[in-house]
Amino acid sequence: MHINFEGFIKDVQYKAFLSSVRLPPYKYTNLDINTATTSGKILFQNGEIAYSKWVSPKRTRSYPFDRIYNTFNSPVRLTIIPILKDEGIDGDLDRIQFSTIS
Repeated sequence: MHINFEGFIKDVQYKAFLSSVRLPPYKYTNLDINTATTSGKILFQNGEIAYSKWVSPKRTRSYPFDRIYNTFNSPVRLTIIPILKDEGIDGDLDRIQFSTIS
């Protein structure tokens, strides 16, 4: 016998309890993502967006999931992922892989 359940759970709410990081605020007019910290809040006139950024297209090199987790308590979240990273003449040319996107 095979039973399938289908449905939709609406209005799911959660709170990240292990996040102890205070996200530094940046005004959107002064934000330079290249010099900003790896996670923070972008402040707008009518609200804010919590962001996290990866330093490499490779998930396994910089372990970005802790930075993403730190943004979970914000209602609006943004993750910035580089698609290409040039490591110089003798380094590897890192590219984002399909598994990262999925």
